[in-house]
Amino acid sequence: DSASLRDYMQRARALVFAAEEDFGILPVEAQACGTPVIAYGKGGARETVVGIDEEHPTGVFFENQTVDSLCRAVDLFESECDQITSEACRGNAERFSEERFRREFQSFVLEHWQTFRDGIN
Repeated sequence: DSASLRDYMQRARALVFAAEEDFGILPVEAQACGTPVIAYGKGGARETVVGIDEEHPTGVFFENQTVDSLCRAVDLFESECDQITSEACRGNAERFSEERFRREFQSFVLEHWQTFRDGIN
């Protein structure tokens, strides 16, 4: 159930996400729980996870889907994990919240609707 999954996610040291997806929701859900992500550095993970070399990091990437590459990423995570905070993870996940989407979509529609109406008159 979702409560158990959330509990596991909140207690995890990190989530390993080895898939290449256009938009993987799992890394966002982990970050919403304050959990860092160790992700394959292709696809949507590059958009949803903030790398260790950036401001307010939320995870680390591995470049190849191999055991060696993943092990290097885990080692990097272990040596740099003090730079990753639960707050940064949760804050990053908020970029993908339903509330933000609704608010920004509504603002976009209203702005462009007004421009359209002004053009008609």
